[in-house]
Amino acid sequence: MTDFGIQVKDLSFRWKNGQTVLDDCTLSVPRGEFWMLLGTNGCGKSTLLRLIAGLLQGHSGEVHASKPVGFVFQNPDHQLVMPTVGADVAFGLVEEALNPSQVQARVDEALDAVNLQHLKRRPIYALSGGQKQRVAIAGAIARHCEVLLLDEPTALLDPDSQQELVQRVQQVVKERGLTALWVTHRFNELDYCDGAFLLEKGRMIAQGDPGPLQTRLMAHPHGGKTHTG
Repeated sequence: MTDFGIQVKDLSFRWKNGQTVLDDCTLSVPRGEFWMLLGTNGCGKSTLLRLIAGLLQGHSGEVHASKPVGFVFQNPDHQLVMPTVGADVAFGLVEEALNPSQVQARVDEALDAVNLQHLKRRPIYALSGGQKQRVAIAGAIARHCEVLLLDEPTALLDPDSQQELVQRVQQVVKERGLTALWVTHRFNELDYCDGAFLLEKGRMIAQGDPGPLQTRLMAHPHGGKTHTG
């Protein structure tokens, strides 16, 4: 029996104005795997991620995600709050009542995982966009998150940084046994995932092996052009 890190069943969500965003949406991500979520503009991808993270509440259906859950936003400036790399990673540990040596051990472990240990004392403002995203991911690792949710984390990055980030996340997921769901609109990023979902008008219309899904999207590019959800 497959063990799932993320399970969503018959999930529906609508805004206060009555607009339906998700309609009986169902998906499952096996524990320890790296899956991606694609779909047309406004189809509900980002909303679905926020529902899984518990940032929004659905109107019906079920959402289960192994705790703790880490969330990486499209723009890292929206979640990095401390002046230096090490301080920002440590900030997420405030509620865990750890002693200083335990905090530093967690910070060092997380920065090693994203290959940023050498920038521990670097000011956040002096980082590149890709480095900032890796700091955000390190924050989730430091909290020992079981599930990692990433909302188009390469959208604001240059091509080299895009590839570096997706490769690093794939490596972290496999090394640490995390469960990850990554929202993207870049077909080439599917090369790094274990599986993918295609969302359309709030419904899951395809899922599984990324190869056939990638071929389908490239044949019908209007079905994979995404920006926000």
